[in-house]
Amino acid sequence: MAARVLQQCVRAIARPSLRLCSGNLAARAAVAPSAAFHRPLSFAADSRRTRWLGQSRISSVGVLCRQYGDLPPLTLESIKDRVIYVLKLYDKINPEQLQPSSHFMKDLGLDSLDQVEIIMAMEDEFGFEIPDAEAEKLMTPEEIVQYIADKNDVYE
Repeated sequence: MAARVLQQCVRAIARPSLRLCSGNLAARAAVAPSAAFHRPLSFAADSRRTRWLGQSRISSVGVLCRQYGDLPPLTLESIKDRVIYVLKLYDKINPEQLQPSSHFMKDLGLDSLDQVEIIMAMEDEFGFEIPDAEAEKLMTPEEIVQYIADKNDVYE
């Protein structure tokens, strides 16, 4: 009996023209809040949210359209510029003394800990790990550029 009353209440809420459950107010009060607040959410319908995400919407379909892209391809010149930029940001390197052929320890006066920090900064910049055995050999910006170019198959 109770199940039938609940079904009638749900139908009456879904179709307001039917008022079949007027006899059992407790059942109607228990069902009404959950049914009244259940609305399907449409992400594409909310234009403020769509604009905030910076995503475009296909109006004919009513769905969001994401646009994916990749980074521009690496060149030797772009690798060199990024390496020099990271090295100029390192606080123990004088930017006026920095040359592509500058040796970290002999020309710039850095120690082995500074060289490790530079390698870590290069790993962060280019998004891959440089093994310790290889990192010990990288003593100039030119060597770092050549290692990164070899790792990413850049030969231009």
